[in-house]
Amino acid sequence: MQEFTMDKNGQTSERAQDQEIKESEVSGENKEIIESFLKYLKAEKNFSDCTVTAYFADIAHFAIFAQNKNISFSGADKHDLRKYFEILNEKHLSKATLIRKFAALRTFYKFLIINKKTETNPLEVMSAPKKEKKVPEFLTEEEMRNLFDTPDISLRDRAMIELLYSCGLRIQELMDLNINDIDFLSNVITVTGKGNKQRVVPIGNQSLSALREYIKNRRALGLPSDINSPAFLNKHAKRLDQRSARRVLHNWFIKAGLKKKVSPHTLRHTFATHILDRGCDLRSVQEMLGHKNLSTTQIYTHVTIESLKKVYKKAHPRQ
Repeated sequence: MQEFTMDKNGQTSERAQDQEIKESEVSGENKEIIESFLKYLKAEKNFSDCTVTAYFADIAHFAIFAQNKNISFSGADKHDLRKYFEILNEKHLSKATLIRKFAALRTFYKFLIINKKTETNPLEVMSAPKKEKKVPEFLTEEEMRNLFDTPDISLRDRAMIELLYSCGLRIQELMDLNINDIDFLSNVITVTGKGNKQRVVPIGNQSLSALREYIKNRRALGLPSDINSPAFLNKHAKRLDQRSARRVLHNWFIKAGLKKKVSPHTLRHTFATHILDRGCDLRSVQEMLGHKNLSTTQIYTHVTIESLKKVYKKAHPRQ
């Protein structure tokens, strides 16, 4: 979560110190409503912990704005919401952040209507911020070889890198894997994605080999390795969390000499780009990535255009 402060004029400042909202700034009645909303997101909407955490920060931030303007949730109209988003725009937040905040508030007001806390949703007459279609950053095949050739990568960390690249997983999907989600005979893994939706994704032989070696080593050390155990453990033999995994992987990206800004999600982009380059159809990539809409997957066609140009030059008789 993020910590926010707001002055008496309704102006906001945003900072990520300890990534916590000051709950004391949210009034008691509003806090109760927000807590009920969070339970609704978990129980009824099956939202992930990350999304629930982000939505809490978004709604709490709006609550502070409304309190400073002496407006209740039910009393806020489209003019108040427009003013709120004008303030956010002045903070030069990313488009993705603004879109998420809009979605959080729209879902929140739907929740208020369901629970008869208000009669109208002021966001229904507002246009959501338009999403920027950025071309995803990805690694070349040579850069991936350099990453895998980095000396002294631990068995666990090599297996994590293999899975992220082989299956195009999100980092949280990787952390949520148990050993029984991996089918070593059929070369597939069962992934639980956003909204607790499951999908089956093929996995390469090299990735399976890295996993076998890591689990075999765990078993030899007497660490949890039965089928119900987490696929990846921390030093305390508990499930590795997302933050720790990001930190560990970031160190290997640096040691590999990668000049680009690389995150675990970059390996997901790399997976999609490389298999499209080698002829995989867009629908299959959509299924493997767990995208709800094909338009989300189509962003990767922008990064494969150079490959298409090369194929065209080789194949077209007039070239």
